Amino acid sequence: MADIAGLLSLVNSFAAQGIMLPRTDFELAENIRDFTVVCDDSQLVGCGALHFYSMKAAEIRSLAVDPGFQKHGIGAILMRALESEARDYGLDALFAFTYVTRFFEKMGYREVDRGELPLKAWKDCMRCPKFQACDETAVLKPLRDDYRPPMQPLVTEILPFPIRK
Repeated sequence: MADIAGLLSLVNSFAAQGIMLPRTDFELAENIRDFTVVCDDSQLVGCGALHFYSMKAAEIRSLAVDPGFQKHGIGAILMRALESEARDYGLDALFAFTYVTRFFEKMGYREVDRGELPLKAWKDCMRCPKFQACDETAVLKPLRDDYRPPMQPLVTEILPFPIRK
């Protein structure tokens, strides 16, 4: 819980730029167990969350590195830690919504149609200011060689508005 102030500052600094969803202290407290953090002495300089959506898939959320500490491998360290945790839980796949597609590609993710992702992943979209015109890219990383996306209706068949990739 002592990390919440640092998480709020880091995540919401990116949210203020329109490149991440803002979080409240209540949301962070409620989901604190999802987070992995990197600190330099007592300063929180990076974070990422592993948020479960099903028995087989989780989302990488709120991945952020303080601008003064970027380009030092902290994002990759966080991703490897979150992926290791996902494997420990026996998950089949990880996904994310991102503006930094190249970083995720370097980490083994591929761009996917949003319809391949669990429908529950859209619950955060309902409160996003970009809900009607999302410009993030959906990415996915199978954690098993035999991974197959679950059969589900395409999100575009369920939601009453157009989805842009």
